[in-house]
Amino acid sequence: MSWLIPESERLRLLQLQDLARRELDHLQQTDARLFSEAWTPAELRQRCQNIDFAERVDAFVARFGRLQDLLGDKFLPAYLRAMQEPAAAMLQNLDRAERLGLIRSADEWVALRQLRNRLIHEYQQSDADLHAALMAAHQGVPALQHAVERLCDAVAQRVGGVGA
Repeated sequence: MSWLIPESERLRLLQLQDLARRELDHLQQTDARLFSEAWTPAELRQRCQNIDFAERVDAFVARFGRLQDLLGDKFLPAYLRAMQEPAAAMLQNLDRAERLGLIRSADEWVALRQLRNRLIHEYQQSDADLHAALMAAHQGVPALQHAVERLCDAVAQRVGGVGA
C-alpha cells in the first residue's frame, strides 16, 4: 500500500533507504575486519601504532557514528513525517519508532547515541575506556542493522522500492 505523499518526500525516503543500506554494508565490513581478532585494552595502543589498524579504528568510529546519525537524525524523522506523525523531539520519535517496531528499544538507541558521542571524543579516553567503547559499539552493530532493515522494509511496503 502506497501513501499519498509528495513525490519529493517519496524520493527522499528512497534515497535515505539506499544510503542506509550502503552505510550499513560499509560498517559491517569494517566491523568484521577490525574485530577479526581479539585484543585487550593493553594491546590497543600498540596495535594503533600500525597504520592499517589505526585506520580501521577510525573508519569503524566514523561509520558507526555516520550510520547512527543518518538513522536517528534523518531517516527516522523523514519516515515519521511521511506517516504524517507530528513533529516531535528525538526521544518522542524514538518511542514512536519502538512502538512501530523500527528499533528494538528507545533506551538502547539513546545508549548507542551516547556511545557514538564517546567514540567521537576518543582522544580524551584512556586505552581501557576506548577499548570498552569500541567493544560496546561492536555489540551495537546488530541494533543498527535491525533499524536499517526495519526502516527499509517499512519504506518499501509504503512507498515502493526494494525491501531490505
